Amino acid sequence: MKLTGSTATHNLKLVKSPPCQGFIFLERRPLGALDPWLDSCPGHIIVSKPSHKRLPQKTRGQPKETLPSRTQQAIEPVLSSRPTSVGGVVIGGDFQGLGIVRSLGRRGLPTCIIDDEHSIARYSKYATHFVRVKNLRDEQETLKAVITVGQQLKLQGWVLYPTRDETVAAFSLNREILSQSFRVPTPGWNVIKWAWDKRKTHELAQKLGIGTPRTWFPGCVDDLEQINAKFPLVIKPAIKEHFIYETKVKAWRADNRDQLIKLFQKAAAFVPPGEIMIQDLIPGGSEQMFGYCAFFKNGSALGTMVTQYKRQHPPLFGRSCTLVETIEHPTVEALAHKFLKSMDYYGLAELEFKQDSRDGQFKLLDVNARTWGYHALGAAAGVDFSRMLFDDQIGERVQPVHAQPNMTWIRLATDFPVGILSVLRRQVGPWAYLKSVTTFDIESVFTFADPLPSVVEMALIPYLFYKRGY
Repeated sequence: MKLTGSTATHNLKLVKSPPCQGFIFLERRPLGALDPWLDSCPGHIIVSKPSHKRLPQKTRGQPKETLPSRTQQAIEPVLSSRPTSVGGVVIGGDFQGLGIVRSLGRRGLPTCIIDDEHSIARYSKYATHFVRVKNLRDEQETLKAVITVGQQLKLQGWVLYPTRDETVAAFSLNREILSQSFRVPTPGWNVIKWAWDKRKTHELAQKLGIGTPRTWFPGCVDDLEQINAKFPLVIKPAIKEHFIYETKVKAWRADNRDQLIKLFQKAAAFVPPGEIMIQDLIPGGSEQMFGYCAFFKNGSALGTMVTQYKRQHPPLFGRSCTLVETIEHPTVEALAHKFLKSMDYYGLAELEFKQDSRDGQFKLLDVNARTWGYHALGAAAGVDFSRMLFDDQIGERVQPVHAQPNMTWIRLATDFPVGILSVLRRQVGPWAYLKSVTTFDIESVFTFADPLPSVVEMALIPYLFYKRGY
């Protein structure tokens, strides 16, 4: 994504589709007779599944008439026009976005989902609006889409929820513009840069005395000769999106120097110079991975949850967790708190650590300055992160809470192949695996209270495999 820090708006027309009353379309050019469920039809951006239930005149999500605190004013400006009903704008409608929609929807708050892919969140009974746009990977296109949708659907003062790193970057660089129409929890670039660029993450962790894998930043192939380390090594990008959309993986493993050179040259074909990182591969599997999740404000965590990854997909360099359990872990919590406080961070964040069996240290691997894949586990464990952020943005008082331990979250769509592979490799027994997929507390998509998104996701598995590699 090219980051420039400016924006413009689409000139789109809001019309109703004659064949199906109640469905709204944002039209680029004249439409023929279109089925509103066919969101890939050319010539329009899909919108909105209106809610058939009447929203309450006053909800807890309605902003108070009193001014926010001084700290809150620093996070988002006081809007000149107070809307009668405030909701959440969710950018990205996969299972992560679905968790946000359900969190707000269960409390009667309206939501608008904006996505450039086939979305499962739009089929939730809690979804109020859905808008299909062409491209959310480009900063300018993202800003145009979000601002236009806000104008057309009258979403003044709604809270923005990015679910992808490139969206976080776009919102951070353009907070001032977006804040004229929305509440923007995403901090400014002086904060987000420490999470966006792993070179900055590594730099800050080193300064704070937080462990990281041994890391090199070669500028060219010749610089690889200066790396004096035992194999295997890891090749990964400093900026995730420059790599992951091209390769559909987070990193590559090099088992010898020849392989390292070949993989470096391969990465250099699409990763900008200076952004390729070489790291020591910390031994061990997903059970040595830990996550610290928080709603952070004013140097303190108001909502906290520490997790241990049980399984991830792919198994070596997981793009996402497939089985997670809440635990108590003061060491991980203290390290993560130290990092977020040094950033002067505000909002929702997840930090990933891996314990190195060679020295016992917990080493920081990644920082996600947004909601994360399994954030819905928080609500089941007593920490509804999406709602906490919403309440704080509208000036409600947020009470500190900590997640209950021994709660589990699973994503069956991706855990099944990982689990079967683990059984075949004798990394886990068949009965232990069967127990893990039958005794969880929350599934990433399926719930009897809102079943349609899971049905749609099953139908979309071939599409997801093609689009994302899983």
